[in-house]
Amino acid sequence: MASPILPVVLAGGQGTRLWPMSRSARPKQFLPLMGETSLFQDTLSRASPHDGRYGPALVLTNAEYRFLVAEQAQEIGAPLAAILLEPTARNTAAAIVAAAAHAVLRIDPEAVLHVLPSDHAIVADEGYWRAVDAAASAARSGFLVTFGVTPDRPETGYGYILCGEPLTPEGALKVARFVEKPDLARAEAMLAAGGHVWNSGMFMLKARVFLEEAGRLAPETFRAASLGVERATSDLDFVRIDEESFAAAPDISVDYAIFEKTDRASVLPVSFAWSDLGAWDAVWKARGKDARGNAASGPASFSEASGSLVISEKAHVVVQGLKDVAVIASEDAIFVGPLSETQKVGGIVARLRSRPETRALTEIHKTVYRPWGGYSSVLGGERFQVKRLFVKPGKKLSLQKHHHRSEHWIVVRGTAEVTVDGQTRLLTENESIYLPLGAVHRLANPGKILLELIEVQTGSYLGEDDIVRFEDMFGRV
Repeated sequence: MASPILPVVLAGGQGTRLWPMSRSARPKQFLPLMGETSLFQDTLSRASPHDGRYGPALVLTNAEYRFLVAEQAQEIGAPLAAILLEPTARNTAAAIVAAAAHAVLRIDPEAVLHVLPSDHAIVADEGYWRAVDAAASAARSGFLVTFGVTPDRPETGYGYILCGEPLTPEGALKVARFVEKPDLARAEAMLAAGGHVWNSGMFMLKARVFLEEAGRLAPETFRAASLGVERATSDLDFVRIDEESFAAAPDISVDYAIFEKTDRASVLPVSFAWSDLGAWDAVWKARGKDARGNAASGPASFSEASGSLVISEKAHVVVQGLKDVAVIASEDAIFVGPLSETQKVGGIVARLRSRPETRALTEIHKTVYRPWGGYSSVLGGERFQVKRLFVKPGKKLSLQKHHHRSEHWIVVRGTAEVTVDGQTRLLTENESIYLPLGAVHRLANPGKILLELIEVQTGSYLGEDDIVRFEDMFGRV
């Protein structure tokens, strides 16, 4: 009996095309764009080991997202084989080589990997599972399989693959050619000609075979990523790939580095519902709609509007008499534009990021999540800042001090265990405490419910980098 497939979930991307919801501190894979759970959680659920087809997943991400990955996996009870931390972004070729090397060294020398981006929307119907089984069979026969989605429209946002002759009884075909994202005329011509599929970015491959091809066709990437895994170190529940080794890998996609060069490449045409959710128009296409073609998430109303999308975190958005419009309202930024032009959001974000006064809008949300809970900015001014803190049951912040600010904490809900200069006391609802500048302090939630506080900071500098940590349960410095 064949060993279970090893899901490899790529969760390190810092996508900007779904701004203002997606930002570098919490990108789209960790957001609930299609339901109650995040896209990353949806991916883990699809690749869960419940039916024996899969083993526990191997996740690749960067250090900034390590606690998000661990927490979201724990929330849905998804077992993980390991969380590999990439020290620097080096695109998909190095990431998949690292995953394959880790699998061969530490999980199963004969592992078959199902490489899955963590930010796609997929309907896992019977056709999906037939495709997974067919791809796994082809991979065990030595082919490097990419999933090609049968197009239903001339799409300019995806790359294409031209299919060649049959290779396996299960339907895998030879890759005749990879095609870059086309203009509309070429996309229409390829759709009319047939034989072209969208390049989904999902792969099925045997780890050993892939590493052999990587060593032959992309030796710099192979050496750097493999050595990074060999020299990796453990950090709590994470595996840190060696930075010096991994940084030597070229920044190149797996398509360019290996799939376009190898004679083992194959494509499996599939027809299940799939989207890479690469822009807000893709989110609109993937979501359910009302009778006038409107889709919404969060508080929203439509009046004589059609073909539009509203995503709102808190404010109630009303769209009157418009069509083909996207309104995306986060806590601190709003995007409004034609739904058909939302592919331009990435360029807008680049311009915002280039200006000091708007850079933060591309990096962090008003609500910032931490492994212990998080905080929301409520109000700020010269020499003061007000925040709402929330701490999960059983969690504690680092033992720390500040050089430039003092703090006042007021408990709104739950019980707080507060340590100040070695003295510990419990605070309950409506009680408060003052933390002088330079005091060594710690906040913990010893209770069973979420702890909520109002924090008032005053001082000459209120940046998050004014923290000196002495102890931290999450290994931060």
